Amino acid sequence: MRGQEIPGVDRRRLLRVLAPLAVVQGLLVLAQAELVVRALAPPDAGPLPWLAGTVALRAGLSWATAQYARRTAADAKADLRSSLLHARGGPTLIVKGLDALDPYLTGYLPQLAVAAIVPPLILVRLLTADVAAGLTVLVTLPLVPVFGILVGWYTRDATRLQWERLNRLGGHFRDVVAGMSTLRAFDRLRHQEAEVGRMAEAHRLATRRVLRVAFLSALVLELVATLSVALVAVPVGLRLLDGGIDYRTALLVLLLTPEVYLPLRALGSRFHAAAEGLAVAEEAARVIGNPGTEPAGRRPATRGVEIRLENVTVRYGERLALDNVSLVVRPGEVVALTGPSGAGKSTLLAVILGLVSPDDGRILVDGADLSDLDGAAWRRRIAWVPQAPHLFAESVANNVRLGAPDSSEDAVQNALLAARAETFVKELPQGRDTVLGERGAGLSAGERQRIALARAYLRDAPILLLDEPTARLDPTSENAVVHAARRLLLGRTAVLVAHRPALLQAAERVVRLRDGRILEEVRS
Repeated sequence: MRGQEIPGVDRRRLLRVLAPLAVVQGLLVLAQAELVVRALAPPDAGPLPWLAGTVALRAGLSWATAQYARRTAADAKADLRSSLLHARGGPTLIVKGLDALDPYLTGYLPQLAVAAIVPPLILVRLLTADVAAGLTVLVTLPLVPVFGILVGWYTRDATRLQWERLNRLGGHFRDVVAGMSTLRAFDRLRHQEAEVGRMAEAHRLATRRVLRVAFLSALVLELVATLSVALVAVPVGLRLLDGGIDYRTALLVLLLTPEVYLPLRALGSRFHAAAEGLAVAEEAARVIGNPGTEPAGRRPATRGVEIRLENVTVRYGERLALDNVSLVVRPGEVVALTGPSGAGKSTLLAVILGLVSPDDGRILVDGADLSDLDGAAWRRRIAWVPQAPHLFAESVANNVRLGAPDSSEDAVQNALLAARAETFVKELPQGRDTVLGERGAGLSAGERQRIALARAYLRDAPILLLDEPTARLDPTSENAVVHAARRLLLGRTAVLVAHRPALLQAAERVVRLRDGRILEEVRS
């Protein structure tokens, strides 16, 4: 934990502020113990006002420390959220994850300053009051942090596993919700329900493991601290009976000894509460340091990839949608899929997109199994134009920007020109700023298709998937879409579903499917 750095948090500066407060707190603990001894041995009401003032000062100091730590935590989380949004961090990390930093910044770090300063101050006073008791404390005091560190290592690993499971569950659930209509169309909802349930169960087990370790570690630390106090208290009591120590000194020792162990015990409990926050901080540092990347072990494919399907089989219930299909799409190659309805063309595109997992076989991307790649990162490398593209109740420009929201007006203009959509867009009441109806109401099928092609052009992805973009179009619209599609295909690896000769001519290779099987491959 000592080596963990949190982006946007100057931990040294924070500790420089907390350290003087901890020194004052330690002095107040000593003053409180001395005043209690003076008030009780022998009984005297004179120190009571001073004692009340000392207790009030301790409470006020604790409140001020908590307020400062809370304000620091709020500022740090705000900065981190801004950095993560800029680096395109996951919503699980941004929304829920950063809140786990509160126990670390408001609990662990303030307690770390107290644990580093208060016990040595009290130990010095114990050694001056009674050497035997002070030496006993000196010997037993390291046992608390040693046991805390040993348990903390295990807690750290368990917490990292818990956070990883939560992150995977959140990301997968988000993908399922986003692709709900596609999953329903391919009858894969039940499969995904089972998958979400499996991941939720894995997260539940990881959380239970963390809680079990936290409870057991608290027991260990309390037991060590209690036995250590007993090792001091019992000899002091026996010496007091024998007259080997005076009553005032014995009372002072018994009051201060628990105060030595208390900061370390509290630090141990705060460590476990802060463990999840440190796992989040580690993930945040990785995302900010590598914007746009994915968690370790899950990497996006590189530009100019080779897509290879090896013996891929997909079943929808009892029906075979793809039956032992093997296909290689080389970098920069345009492959057209053709065949009767239900031949498996759209399913093959969904498999490449990662929306449908094969029941048998595998998909390789530059030799790496697609199941090992992050789905969201892989789809960011793909521009997909479906048969019936969805347009939202937004402006034309915002619909074009769907895959590249930060694009400039000039980039949107160029995309519309490339898709041969600029002419009809100009005729709209407010041009590119015209707000469309839901699903593009007010535009013809061909116009909606060209808006979708402009969207794909603006996304500028190296891989392009087209699912019958000219279906149900009149000859004029088909001609415009074909010309736009041809321009979009240049320099990209593409797989397109097509029946019309005009679009098939754009392909370098035509693959004919029937009943989920490849019948033949023909070079154009």
